Amino acid sequence: MALNKANTFPADIQELALIAKALGHPARIAILQTLAQRNSCICGEIVEVLPLSQATVSQHLKALKEAGLVTGEVEGVKSCYCINYSYLQSVAPKLTQLLAALCLPNADCC
Repeated sequence: MALNKANTFPADIQELALIAKALGHPARIAILQTLAQRNSCICGEIVEVLPLSQATVSQHLKALKEAGLVTGEVEGVKSCYCINYSYLQSVAPKLTQLLAALCLPNADCC
């Protein structure tokens, strides 16, 4: 059985890595943008506005949900998803701090 080296890092680094991984696909960014534009929970509408199959959208929503970026509820045969704004507010400073720490002094990147 292989040792998962990611687990050897502190929890805050693991959390940021999970978020970065979830944001690392254009479809997931598009899904988050769609949810934000609607400013409400969406059930089947995501598939209607993106050029992706239902199965593909479901896979991307699963990754976003695992990262804590969206919440989802099953309502009968439908699953409705919303942006997890409270979690985003809690991790936004951590992401900002990480990006600031990555910039070299006097560099033009920040």
